[in-house]
Amino acid sequence: MTSPPSHARRVVLLAYPDCQVLDVSGPWQVFASANTLAGQPLYELNLVARAPGTLVTNGGLAMMADLDWQGLETLGAPDTLLVAGGSGVFQQCRQRHHIDGLRELAPDIRRLGAICSGAFLLAEAGLLDDHQATTHWRHCDALARTYPRLRVIPDALYVEDKGRYTSAGVTAGIDLALSMVEADHGAALAGRVARELVMFLHRPGGQAQFSEALLGQQRATGPLRELLDQLHADPAADHDLESMAARMSVTPRHLSRLFRRHLDTTPGAYLTRLRLEGARMHLLNARPAPSLERLAEQWRLGRAEQLRRLFHRQYGISPSVYRQRFGPTTLTTEEVPCP
Repeated sequence: MTSPPSHARRVVLLAYPDCQVLDVSGPWQVFASANTLAGQPLYELNLVARAPGTLVTNGGLAMMADLDWQGLETLGAPDTLLVAGGSGVFQQCRQRHHIDGLRELAPDIRRLGAICSGAFLLAEAGLLDDHQATTHWRHCDALARTYPRLRVIPDALYVEDKGRYTSAGVTAGIDLALSMVEADHGAALAGRVARELVMFLHRPGGQAQFSEALLGQQRATGPLRELLDQLHADPAADHDLESMAARMSVTPRHLSRLFRRHLDTTPGAYLTRLRLEGARMHLLNARPAPSLERLAEQWRLGRAEQLRRLFHRQYGISPSVYRQRFGPTTLTTEEVPCP
């Protein structure tokens, strides 16, 4: 096997039987598309497993590993290594070959990370001790309980802490890979890759794994679900407690009880969070940036100062800092997508 060009970064995906196929193929395609769109080999990609050859993912699709740990050590430590998640990871945590391989190469790997439940394998190897990390929402409690030396951030798409990268499930691994392409080669190329893959341009790592819409859909049924669908469709409309109750043919007091029972909140607080989410997305994507006064008025969130306080309470940073950190970058002519 030939070495990659000196300017290419070697990216390795670690796979095993019953791993999640998208945890491998999603990030892989991000880096591969970066190569294609850049017109040069920015990344040299390898799939490492216990032995070269075929392995079967938990969806039944087979994939071909081109390296084992010995072969990887011969090539030298990669720039980036990402461990796939999947139901098979817990079996891998009871074996030594991947744990020993990770421990041996970890000091020389610039970016060591995991997709979804792959974080368990890194944690079992002790490579997430004293780091922040995340994983699929279903496994966050178990990760924190089993490995108390790491700090689990349960409501994040991906987390970077001192060279350790972890992400939530499946599509969040694509977001993590995009953030790496952006860090390596700039927002312009990352944006082109995202558009090539027909993705949202940039989901920041701190964005919640669930939206308010999804949470409401999971918890509510019947007439309450129908009301929530109406609120989600147009949160900035002139909703109030009386009009919401009238749509369900119940009293305002009974509607408040239903929200408490099913959603653990009040109708007003729920609607405020919906409007904040709408204002956040508007702030993220609008060109030029709207004034806070106009944003607050459009989303019925009071005045600018009230919006600022609500935003900071919900997202932990001010609207201006959020826009600066995660907002749109200036497009160049080469970024314009094909018609």
